[in-house]
Amino acid sequence: MGLHPQHTPGGVAGVVAADDGAPLSYTVEAAQGPVRLRYFAPPEPLCAYFGSLYIFSVSSSGYADATRADVPQLRFRLGGRGGNYIFQDGMVMPTPEVCLLGPTFGATRFRLEEPSRVLGISLLPAGWIALYGDDANSMADSAFDMVTCDAEYGRLLQKLQGMEDADAIASLCWSFLQTRIKPLPDTTWRLLEAVDGWLMDEGSPRIEILADRTGLSPRQLARLTNRYYGAPPKLLARKYRALRCSARIVLDRESWQVLCDEGGFYDQSHFIREIKHFIGLTPQQLQNDPTAVAQLTLLRRSLGGDVAVINRMS
Repeated sequence: MGLHPQHTPGGVAGVVAADDGAPLSYTVEAAQGPVRLRYFAPPEPLCAYFGSLYIFSVSSSGYADATRADVPQLRFRLGGRGGNYIFQDGMVMPTPEVCLLGPTFGATRFRLEEPSRVLGISLLPAGWIALYGDDANSMADSAFDMVTCDAEYGRLLQKLQGMEDADAIASLCWSFLQTRIKPLPDTTWRLLEAVDGWLMDEGSPRIEILADRTGLSPRQLARLTNRYYGAPPKLLARKYRALRCSARIVLDRESWQVLCDEGGFYDQSHFIREIKHFIGLTPQQLQNDPTAVAQLTLLRRSLGGDVAVINRMS
């Protein structure tokens, strides 16, 4: 089975796929700078729980950048001494060796003091329930040391730190996570499917549409989306609208002025503020000079196969 690197938009390279076209993993590298990021799509049984697994490495000291608003992340420090997260409210937190990062609702800055290698897994709501269980909004824009609640994560880290082969690392992590997933009631799966579909609607999704699809009141929806996604529907809709628009600016090279008109924003000033808040860059910066991390993170959208759209955005 051969692997074929390809070129992707924005000066970033390249997708890794099998001879039959099915994606195995994604290896992406910034055209300039010390950053590398490789993605692995989850195996089919885990697609409803996790977005993607990735290995992120920086070859220089004192590297600083920002990540967009995102779903929760489970991260293992494979090499380096770590650094700090700076959340949207200005709170600074050191990064533990095994870090559970809650859902974020603004761009999160980070700084790494020395060359580092980090493995991460994006958690969808079902994955959050499986690994942590508590309401997601209690951990929004915050981080937690997973080893303090389950020593097995520390033992997994020790194994990972002794490995070099990326495919073997990914395989071990997926096997570990497989043991952590748990069945959810059908009612919960139906709710998550409805919310995911609503968030991926083009334009600015209205809560009335979600209420009609689910038969739930706005108050019930706010309670449930706070629990599973970390925020009420209106904030979730704003976040995913910004994520969709930023991906279309960087990857599809679409005009941000046109997207502003299509996306239900009040005016261009509102569009600029929203993109800056959730992505950390202005539309003009995304279009002309996106940072390495901004480019590479958005390439998650390229995950193909049976991976759902919201999974790719996560």
